[in-house]
Amino acid sequence: MSRSLLSPFDSPYLGTLRNRVAMAAMTRGFADAEHCCTPDIADYYGRRARNGVALILSEGIVVDPSGDGYNHVPHLATDAQAQSWGPVLEQVHAAGSLMFAQLWHCGRISHADFTNGIAPVSSTDQPAEGTNRQNGKPYGTPRRLRADEIPAIYHMIEQAARRALDIGFDGVQLHMEHGYLFDQFLDARINDRTDAYGGTVENRCRIVLELVERLLPLCGDRRLMLRLSPSRMLGGNIYDWPDLEEMLHYIVPRLNAVGARLLDISCADAPYAKTSGRVIRTVRQLWPHFLMGGASLTPDQAEAEISAGHLDMVTWGRAILANPNFVDRITVGEALIPMTAEVRASLY
Repeated sequence: MSRSLLSPFDSPYLGTLRNRVAMAAMTRGFADAEHCCTPDIADYYGRRARNGVALILSEGIVVDPSGDGYNHVPHLATDAQAQSWGPVLEQVHAAGSLMFAQLWHCGRISHADFTNGIAPVSSTDQPAEGTNRQNGKPYGTPRRLRADEIPAIYHMIEQAARRALDIGFDGVQLHMEHGYLFDQFLDARINDRTDAYGGTVENRCRIVLELVERLLPLCGDRRLMLRLSPSRMLGGNIYDWPDLEEMLHYIVPRLNAVGARLLDISCADAPYAKTSGRVIRTVRQLWPHFLMGGASLTPDQAEAEISAGHLDMVTWGRAILANPNFVDRITVGEALIPMTAEVRASLY
């Protein structure tokens, strides 16, 4: 294959990167009891940076205890929690890589066990279906956010972004995908509101656009990235936003208009061509700026997406988790180690 994927990449938004390989955000659950990073976490990220990953997206970092939904995940609600990322960033930057903090609010994908006894909040008051694997219980019944409470959510994220940038993250990524809080507003199957944040496409996108407009003065357009998942797998089936094309043709141009410049389209553990790859082909026609995506693509497939102009960088998750030396392996054409339950449970 040609070497666009592995050659230095001069991005007008991110500067010069060693290649176009990005490590996707992956929840790991190895924070300490105070939701701070540990030396093992620093070594985990540092190892991937030393082995050539150009851009690392952190695991989701909860912006406030009221937005938690998982065991042992890091938070960015206090200065101490922010400072615990210092050793991580020292290792990543010493290796020549960039790192963005993924800012996360779980919304209704939670339970009062994780939110200090209060009900999770959401666009709706209907609980998510199924069992929460974090505590073995049904998902909690959420409280529908009032419109006048939404600015408090913006403030939580703004404060977390400020802490992340102050401690040395190269940028922040807004976690707006995979059924969590912001996706609960974007998704017409979940958002059953009748106010200014529900109903029409314009109303359902309002929370995202308002937040981006609020964060751009703090972050700038080169340190603020959005991650969306308009199409993914759910319960073994492809799950799209119900009004996918209308949503994309509304939100993408407006993100451009308000000044956003960095976009990541995710489909998690799903066939790329049938989910995010299909979305990316629509988005690229509407979005002239930095665009990233991927889902376990082979190096040749990733090269083809870059060469065709669909993507600027390609993300890998499980492959980089199972192969800390991922870049070295694909450089020489060495087979990748498959993901196993043991690797997933380790800080390998």
